Amino acid sequence: MIAISHKAKQFLLVLVKLLIVSGALYYIVNQLQGEKAIDWRLISNYFSIKSLFFLLVLSVLNWVFEILKWQHLVSSFTKISFLEAAKQSLGSLTASIFTPNRIGEYGAKALYFDKKKIKKIIFLNFIGNSSQMLVTTFFGILGFIISGVVVSETMLWLNFKFSLLHLLFLVLFLFVVFLIFKFRKVSIYGLSLQKIIEAIKKLSIGFHVTTLQLSIIRYLIFAHQFYFLLLIFGVEISYSLALATIFSMYFLASIIPSIHLMDVAIKGSVALFLFGKLGVLEWKIITITSVMWLFNLVIPVVIGSFFVMKYQPNAKE
Repeated sequence: MIAISHKAKQFLLVLVKLLIVSGALYYIVNQLQGEKAIDWRLISNYFSIKSLFFLLVLSVLNWVFEILKWQHLVSSFTKISFLEAAKQSLGSLTASIFTPNRIGEYGAKALYFDKKKIKKIIFLNFIGNSSQMLVTTFFGILGFIISGVVVSETMLWLNFKFSLLHLLFLVLFLFVVFLIFKFRKVSIYGLSLQKIIEAIKKLSIGFHVTTLQLSIIRYLIFAHQFYFLLLIFGVEISYSLALATIFSMYFLASIIPSIHLMDVAIKGSVALFLFGKLGVLEWKIITITSVMWLFNLVIPVVIGSFFVMKYQPNAKE
């Protein structure tokens, strides 16, 4: 085995950092200046200093609760400060931006801890993401139900008549449940679904409740941020139908496999389909999803880039 000198390791580390940060920033700049770039001068008429400040506050709160959730998860075996949790959360976001469904976040967060804790960190990150997905699914189903009630009165696109599409989703769901049950003991890299379930049971109910609470608060923050943008652009839609459609949008977008770079495109296309059925102008929906992308991904990635460049191997509290 060829030994690598300390200086060579340091050089490779700096190179990797630069590649991650430059790649993330290049994508952001490319999106802001590409053919589909939004005419920010045109939409600036819709924003005031107060509205922009309020949007920024909501974005900050969104990530504050995500950071608090990670700090809470890690507290199951060690204590870290809010600042350290922020470094790990935002740094891993930047590092995972090119990976499918942010799977790189698992490995990125593990780098901040001792190698012996890798499995534990991956497991805790899985708990956090699963909690957020559970909340997204719950509110997504709630959104479909609310939409169905409203639609029955307004003759909009959604209805709950039993159809081939509903049957297909039901069969697919039952098939996935069957596969999970059948292969629950199958182990991959020493981990199996059964072992994960056993590990989850070892954590207290209070621990899981707090994780869910933080996930719910975060979800409601960015959902209402989207609703606030609808109001800014003068979209005339009831609060209940707007929230129901937003809930449905996030649920549908979350189950579509993608890389985080394409998040704005995925949410944008789903939003166009759903809100288009409600008569909302296309350019307004594209603009809203782009503003959400700018405030909730671009800004955190830029901040995370700083933490990536400051990263040192095995950095611990």
